[in-house]
Amino acid sequence: MEKDEVREKVWNELEREGEARFPYPPHGRIPNFDGAEEAAELLRGTEEWRRAEVVKANPDAPQLPVRRNALEDGKVVYMAVPRLRGEKPFVELDPDVLYEEEYDSATTVSGYDSHGRRVEPEEMQRVDLVVSGCVAVGLDGGRVGKGEGFSDLEWAVLREAGLVDEDTSTATTVHPIQVEDERPEVEGHDVPMEIVVTPREVRRTSPEGKPEGLRRELLDAEDDEDITFLRRFL
Repeated sequence: MEKDEVREKVWNELEREGEARFPYPPHGRIPNFDGAEEAAELLRGTEEWRRAEVVKANPDAPQLPVRRNALEDGKVVYMAVPRLRGEKPFVELDPDVLYEEEYDSATTVSGYDSHGRRVEPEEMQRVDLVVSGCVAVGLDGGRVGKGEGFSDLEWAVLREAGLVDEDTSTATTVHPIQVEDERPEVEGHDVPMEIVVTPREVRRTSPEGKPEGLRRELLDAEDDEDITFLRRFL
């Protein structure tokens, strides 16, 4: 199956089975799902989570419980600005400077700018755990996103900055419908998921390696002027 076929299959099944949550429809996005909170709690119980002091998490709805758990557990959280817009494309949420009653708002896309600090990679702390949203994920950890490539680009930028490497743990929280026995072949820039967490179980994978950094031949074709910070890599 091609990646687009996998996406449509997962989106359609989540909707048909009534497992998709707001925002609707699940199509065209990292789909929110019934059981996201339970999956976040299982991730919270892993050794990788307990060791992590700094977590980089995607800003999508299904990982909102993950971001809130991280702040509650005293971890610094980094979120990417949607579509990596601006010279400072990440937001730092530090539990040492936030009030506990701010956690719910601070971890949302509508609230992070009111509570967080915009930062560029040079201002960030080293990341211990990267949590990525998926449309689908293979049993071997191969990830299928929504097709825009920003999650992999964020990893590449952080790797160029020395903030992630082979030892940085990667995880996702998903509905069981999103876990695929078969999936398209991943490409060299795709970041594999080492920990796949559903509301019922934690699966561990053994990927062969993680992308080393930016592929400049792809950046040469970048025509989105909103991603202004990327110009330093061209």
